[in-house]
Amino acid sequence: QKWKQLSRLQRSVILFLFAALAVCGVISYTSMGEPWKSLANKPLDDQRAEPDIPGLKLANPAVLPAPQKADGNLGDYPQLSPQKPPKLPHGRRGPPGLQLKPPHRNMRLKTQHDTSKAVEGPVQAEKEEKPEKSVISWRGAVIEPDQSPEPPSSKMQEAEKPSSVEAEEQKEPVPINQRQLAVIEAFRHAWRGYKAFAWGHDELKPLSKSYSEWFGLGLTLVDALDTLWILGLKEEFEEARKWVANDLVFDKNVDVNLFESTIRILGGLLSTYHLSGDSLFLEKAKDIGNRLMPAFRTPSKIPYSDVNLGRGSAHPPRWTSDSTVAEVTSIQLEFRELSRLTGDEKFQSAVDAVTKHVHGLAGKNDGLVPMFINTNSGQFTHLGVYTLGARADSYYEYLLKQWIQGGKKENELLEDYMRAIEGVKKHLLQRSQPKKLIFVGELAHGHFSAKMDHLVCFLPGTLALGAHNGLTADHMKLAEALIETCYQMYAQVETGLSPEIVHFNLHAQKGHKDVEIKPADRHNLLRPETVESLFYLYRFTGDKKYQDWGWEILQSFNKYTRVPTGGYTSINNVQSPSNPEPRDKMESFFLGETLKYLFLLFSDDIDLINLDKFVFNTEAHPLPIWVPA
Repeated sequence: QKWKQLSRLQRSVILFLFAALAVCGVISYTSMGEPWKSLANKPLDDQRAEPDIPGLKLANPAVLPAPQKADGNLGDYPQLSPQKPPKLPHGRRGPPGLQLKPPHRNMRLKTQHDTSKAVEGPVQAEKEEKPEKSVISWRGAVIEPDQSPEPPSSKMQEAEKPSSVEAEEQKEPVPINQRQLAVIEAFRHAWRGYKAFAWGHDELKPLSKSYSEWFGLGLTLVDALDTLWILGLKEEFEEARKWVANDLVFDKNVDVNLFESTIRILGGLLSTYHLSGDSLFLEKAKDIGNRLMPAFRTPSKIPYSDVNLGRGSAHPPRWTSDSTVAEVTSIQLEFRELSRLTGDEKFQSAVDAVTKHVHGLAGKNDGLVPMFINTNSGQFTHLGVYTLGARADSYYEYLLKQWIQGGKKENELLEDYMRAIEGVKKHLLQRSQPKKLIFVGELAHGHFSAKMDHLVCFLPGTLALGAHNGLTADHMKLAEALIETCYQMYAQVETGLSPEIVHFNLHAQKGHKDVEIKPADRHNLLRPETVESLFYLYRFTGDKKYQDWGWEILQSFNKYTRVPTGGYTSINNVQSPSNPEPRDKMESFFLGETLKYLFLLFSDDIDLINLDKFVFNTEAHPLPIWVPA
């Protein structure tokens, strides 16, 4: 009956299509033999699992096009089983194909200013499903290659317009819980102080109700842009955006530190562009990225530490021609992403040259690197001193994160990372007394020191991230041991806040704790590293104790560092609850990192910055993971 109701033209078109399909052999698949039958009878999911290249196993789905071709040489890494695919986010869109919507809320905040009185009980939520991991040895590190991506186009991509993505099934929004509300209230309290006394300036001095300048570029505001977005503070975000549009100007006769301006300003602008889809932030990122390039004009291509944004000149510190290893090797995520977005290869070429140079340098100790490198000779200096603290820390972090960012293809990065972790195990790990905490010390000319910077507490999160991406399960075990140590650096102190540096007791002594603090080291700068690692450990294990530890830390921040008139302050003495000796300074990373990681730690929404789609830079700015074009 339906056929009779069709017009003559419609019948002709249908007959023509059937004839064409029959000629091509699409309809009569039986004529193609048994292999086609067996494929046609497979479920759709099984068909998709077939690898395009024989012998290769697919990596986790990635997000955006990578800017360079993969290294086809897999070295001596074996074939490994594929990972379990991650849960895909629902209903999130943006540029290109990525725009993370801020958490949905139709309520005003009901928390009081004293958030230490907020709900103490842990958040009741289902534990996340733990992905399966490939268990391997160090020489058998996971390499799951995708097909080679294309290099960046010489022409700038239409990045201003988010690409159209087919609408995904919406899921019920995960409600904001009481602990997250407490973080939002803390952020708003800090923001009120910044807005009232330091708007448009680098850092708030909350006690004197004034500000300090470092670069004169609104550092706190730019560093906090993506935190505002993630916390769903739309009104505050729009105010900040207006300042960026009208007042953030880089054409200034001002010296900036290459590393700090890259991770805080360039990283913050790129992240905010990806989350919001607003091309204003990409244009500003391009501007400062171009102005930072003179730093790479050195005899060795190892960049100078300081750049004058207005003059287009660069120079090392006045007292030395050295740069620190962490600084020159922790700008790669940002410059690589800038190349991908703009199609201009110069940004990635500059930082890749640094990475390649450091990869081949002599002076390492089982993958551990010295702290300084000379910009003229390109060689390591001050040899024989090895630490995962200041001046070296993020070198190790960015080895892993670049490998993840690029789709797990750049094998030299993974090789250097895995070798370095083995070096840590061999030379820097010890146990304290009496609790037998595993900690990371330092090595100076063959002599072990039981000194550990709070900065080293990035390591548990990085190890957990590597394990999540298929590296050896031993890394997760070490991560769980080290995050316990980092927590004890808070719990064993009178204020519940960690000092900048601790020394661990190697021998049991009556009346002594594991942690000893020297007078020069007992300050707290509102640092994020421990809560950063707590976020990773909770996201990958679902163990609620990590949320509880983070909650204790937030309460201690509120009790000892909160300034009633707005803002939070660093303190000089974590051992004195009665007088912690406030420093009158709120670092930009307190809003850019510490509160952001606490908010994410307390969330039970795995798609709120999905770690299979984003990688955080060392200033907690999420950047997308690439995928073959």
